[in-house]
Amino acid sequence: MRILVTGGCGFIGSNFIRHILSRYPDYSIVNLDALTYAGNPENLRDIQDDIRYTFVKGRIEDAALVSRLMERVDSVVHFAAESHVDRSIVDAQPFLMTNVIGTYTMLDAARKASVRRFVHISTDEVYGALGDTGRFDEETPLRPNSPYAASKASGDLLVRSFHETFGFPAVIVRPSNNYGPYQYPEKLIPLMITNLFEGKRVPVYGEGKNVRDWLFVEDNCRAIDLILHNGRTGETYNVGGDGERRNIEIVREVVKMMEKDEASITFVKDRPGHDFRYALDNSKIERELGWRPLVDGEKGLEETIGWYRNNEWWWRPLKERLYSESKGFWTA
Repeated sequence: MRILVTGGCGFIGSNFIRHILSRYPDYSIVNLDALTYAGNPENLRDIQDDIRYTFVKGRIEDAALVSRLMERVDSVVHFAAESHVDRSIVDAQPFLMTNVIGTYTMLDAARKASVRRFVHISTDEVYGALGDTGRFDEETPLRPNSPYAASKASGDLLVRSFHETFGFPAVIVRPSNNYGPYQYPEKLIPLMITNLFEGKRVPVYGEGKNVRDWLFVEDNCRAIDLILHNGRTGETYNVGGDGERRNIEIVREVVKMMEKDEASITFVKDRPGHDFRYALDNSKIERELGWRPLVDGEKGLEETIGWYRNNEWWWRPLKERLYSESKGFWTA
C-alpha cells in the first residue's frame, strides 16, 4: 500500500509513520508537511534514508501539489492541523486556513484521484465539555468551545459531507489527549517534564481540576492502523485511553516520578473557555475492531520521562524557541 500522510513531521504523525514502516515492510509512505513550528524533520531522523519513505515540503492548501501527490498513493491519513488551543485564542486564522481550507483541499483532490481510503484525524475536543459524569460517544452532538475545536469540527463536517454527497471512502478518528515521545514541548506533559529537567517550575491552569483522558501515542497509532485497514467507510471512531485524570494529578505524579517536590508547581490564570472534562466511550472501536489501550498511565509516563531524559538534543532547541516567543505560560 502507498499512503500519503499529512503532517507526518508532527508528534502523532511521526509516530504513526514509524509504526507503519516497522509493521508493514512492503508499504511506502509519502509525508507532506509544511514544517511549521511544530513540524520537525528531526522527529523522523532515524528513517529518513529508508527507500520506502519520501518527504515533500508543502502545504495542504496547495491544490496543485496535493493533486499531484494523490495520483501516487492508494490511501490518505490526514494528521496535518494547527492544534494548540492557546494559539487559536490569540489568532484563529491559521487554524481556519489549515484545518478547514486545507482539509477541503485534501478531500477534493482525494475524491478526484479516487483514493481507496481517507482517514481524517480529529479530536475529542469537537464534542465540547462534560460534567462530572458520562462519556462522549460517536453520536454526541458537536459543541466546540475554542477556535481550535471549532476549526476541527468544521473539518469533520466537511469529511462527512463528502461521504454523504459523493460516497467518498472517508473515516473520522477522534482520539483523546495523546502523550509520548516527540511531543512538542508546549503541551502539558512534555512541558512539565522538560521544565523539571531545567529546574523550572511547572505551570498549571487554574486549580488543575480539569479532567482529561490520556492516551499513549503508540496505542493511538495502533488504533489508526486498524481503522485504516478495517474501519467502516463513513463511520467515526472514538479512541480513548481509559485514563481519566485531573491535570493536577498528572502533574503531581510526574513531579514525584522525577523526584521533585510540590514547590515545583505554580498555578497560573486559567485560559478562556477551558473545557472542564473530556472522556470518550471506546465501545465502538472495541466491538468492531477489537482495539483497546494497552499502555497504562504509570508505564506511559515512565516511558515518556525516560525518552525526554535521553533526548535532550531534540527538545532543548524547541524550548529555546518557546522562551523566545513568550515570557508567560511556557516560562513560568
